[in-house]
Amino acid sequence: MLPVYLSLIVNVAVLVPVCLVILADGKRAEFAWGAKTDGRSILLAIYATILIVSGLLLFVGPRNVLPIVHTVLAMQVIYKATTVLTVGLRSPVVISNVIIAALHSYTIYATLEGGP
Repeated sequence: MLPVYLSLIVNVAVLVPVCLVILADGKRAEFAWGAKTDGRSILLAIYATILIVSGLLLFVGPRNVLPIVHTVLAMQVIYKATTVLTVGLRSPVVISNVIIAALHSYTIYATLEGGP
């Protein structure tokens, strides 16, 4: 269960400052996610949803709801991997996405039935 806790804690630890930076709407947010647009606001909503769900899963204990954990992490792996195709590796956001996607992929693998 350690990988599950690690993935969910990483989600919370990364997304709290990310959401705060986007909400502050300063130069850092514009550098990383572009000018404030409806698209960036939708992205903030997605990040906030992942943050809230990850926090709730930590609170209830992920062992009891492992299929939900797998779903949340799998969705993140897919969207984070897709950013490589849509944005490229020139963005620090995409680079962090790739690292987190690798962690979440391992977590899913390690916690499936018959995993290591």
